[in-house]
Amino acid sequence: MMKKEAKKKNKKDLKEHKLTDWLPTTKKEVELRGWDDLDVILFSGDAYVDHPSFGPAVIGRLLEAQGLRVAIVPQPNWRDDLRDFKKLGRPRLFFGVSAGCMDSMVNKYTANKRLRSEDAYTPDGRHDMRPEYPSIVYTQILKKLYPDVPVILGGIEASLRRVTHYDYWQDCVQKSILIDSGADLLIYGMGEKPITELCRRMKALTAAAGQTHGSAPIAAGLPVPHDILQTAYIIRKGDPVCPLQNISTSSEHSKEKPDIILHSHEECLKDKKKQAENFRFIEEESNKYEASRILQDVENKTVVVNPPYPPMTQGELDMSFDLPYTRLPHPKYKGKRIPAYDMIKFSVNLHRGCFGGCAFCTISAHQGKFIVSRSKESILKEVKEITEMPDFKGYLSDLGGPSANMYAMHGMDENKCRRCKRPSCIHPKVCPNLNTDHRPLLDIYRSVDAISGIKKSFIGSGVRYDLLQYQSKDPAINRSTAEYTRELIAKHVSGRLKVAPEHTSDQVLHIMRKPSFAQFYEFKKTFDKVNRELNLKQQIIPYFISSHPGCTEEDMAELAVITKRLDFHLEQVQDFTPTPMTIATEAWYTGYHPYTLQPVFSAKTQKEKLAQRMFFFWYKPEERRAIINELRKIGRSDLIDKLYGK
Repeated sequence: MMKKEAKKKNKKDLKEHKLTDWLPTTKKEVELRGWDDLDVILFSGDAYVDHPSFGPAVIGRLLEAQGLRVAIVPQPNWRDDLRDFKKLGRPRLFFGVSAGCMDSMVNKYTANKRLRSEDAYTPDGRHDMRPEYPSIVYTQILKKLYPDVPVILGGIEASLRRVTHYDYWQDCVQKSILIDSGADLLIYGMGEKPITELCRRMKALTAAAGQTHGSAPIAAGLPVPHDILQTAYIIRKGDPVCPLQNISTSSEHSKEKPDIILHSHEECLKDKKKQAENFRFIEEESNKYEASRILQDVENKTVVVNPPYPPMTQGELDMSFDLPYTRLPHPKYKGKRIPAYDMIKFSVNLHRGCFGGCAFCTISAHQGKFIVSRSKESILKEVKEITEMPDFKGYLSDLGGPSANMYAMHGMDENKCRRCKRPSCIHPKVCPNLNTDHRPLLDIYRSVDAISGIKKSFIGSGVRYDLLQYQSKDPAINRSTAEYTRELIAKHVSGRLKVAPEHTSDQVLHIMRKPSFAQFYEFKKTFDKVNRELNLKQQIIPYFISSHPGCTEEDMAELAVITKRLDFHLEQVQDFTPTPMTIATEAWYTGYHPYTLQPVFSAKTQKEKLAQRMFFFWYKPEERRAIINELRKIGRSDLIDKLYGK
């Protein structure tokens, strides 16, 4: 009886949400708050979900916490009379533009450039609610309508296109998105710190100009600051570069590092090897504690990329997650399904950053390699909020992050980390300075499971099994790793555990910056052993990639034989998709590895890619004839019997 009453109370609480509990999206909602003007207007390619997993909501709530009047225009119509871009007028400070939580082209198209069946960030999955490259389209519209109002670009699409980059969907090298969009400033990476500083400075400028709410909008003459870390901007070629904001009190760390001058856009168009050379500097500077500024000439302009901020503190990250989100889609979407929200509504993100450095992944390029973990208090507070949601049945879908088991891991000697420029802390081998203690994460799991209303917490994020097999010099850490591995398998698998070996060939895995497949064998032995001991019938679901740089048809044929031997009928597979700002994309496009400048083979044509992909599905009768013919063609008839018997 008491449980039923509690459920009724929770449903009542939900109904008591007012429209003003969300950031305003229309003129009417602005007026409901009693506002007659706005400081910042955000335009987003995603639907507005007021949740800490959705970037525009995070930025909007963060600016609201600074006392700013903020509105969001989600998925504006760019094909009509542009009324969505006009309805809220001009802001006092700036327009903010983000394509959304995903790169718009990855979101819209498959690796074979076919239209995806649905857009996960749009109501009912419709795929016609945003243009290609919203960062460019929205910015160009705003600059045409309001040429004197600054436009600030952010989000992953803009972040990964801040310098010259190869665009797979256009199949050409593109200039910095700052050039094509006409934006005044680009914020790259996770934007809380730079956007906070930008607003502080812009507010000071308006105050100095005597502007208050109700007065005229920001004057055209007020400049956008160019000295803020983690931003990029354009100057005329040959003009002086703005000195950087000084954020350190230490004389050692307050000194500016020498600028890095990349090969110009025009040089990269003429010489692919120069594009490859550029990327090494871009990746290294994106993963340093104290990086250099990067400059690149484009025609008669220079793109200036200021170094990133140092990693956030735990308190700063907690503040971002603890903002007053409703954790719900905006009421305008009532009765509509937003697939991405359904996927994360009962999950909790424990940390940011990933030190894996996988060659094909953009996480470290956007979030950085240094792990920033939330406090236990902040995590438990969010879990308790989830338990109060009316449709929560007691099961958390994920306690994770970019990787499942990197929570609270860091360098034991921070000074060594400050000097390090390795893009990965675990490839080609685990750094001896890395603290791989799993005890803090175990404490989180146990504390969450002890909360009233939690029946089970699952780990949906990918597990790094190389961290689970690493033997440190500290026996206590090794014991914690073994304990974590057993508890993960015993209590936190929803029947299927996701891991990502990605390939079976050690040569391909080395290019991918992934561990040897031998480590997967060892982890599978442990997984199977624990399942037998506990009488569980759980499965490992491995992820694999075909057509990655360095991968040949012979490598894929060997993969087919190995996965057959392991009794895997693969499901979670994909063709490699070249996305901006990854080492794999640069190797795929240029034909050179950016660190060695040695030639690297890549399957590029549709025929070559399909010839690799079919080996995933050796067990399907319809693929058998083509696979046998291909094995004969590449001189590996010996594998036919291994796959299909004599």
